[in-house]
Amino acid sequence: MPEISRFFGIVVQMYYNDHEPPHFHVRYSGQKALIAIEPLGIIRGQLSPRALGLVMEWAALHRQELIEDWNLARAEAELKPIAPLE
Repeated sequence: MPEISRFFGIVVQMYYNDHEPPHFHVRYSGQKALIAIEPLGIIRGQLSPRALGLVMEWAALHRQELIEDWNLARAEAELKPIAPLE
């Protein structure tokens, strides 16, 4: 599964040709979650409140890039890295 961003120990990835709705996968310190892109929210799993807040802040800043990567992943094309949260 391609990694599209990494920040503060949080790893953000997308699967190729994954199921709807558009989403991304997050791993952090043994925790895992699937996060919907529109509207932003947890589909499955859980993250600590701090990690979830960071992920949501990052995703809100990069929503268009996430949709672009989602479309690339559905087409099985190379995904573009997204800048980390600083």
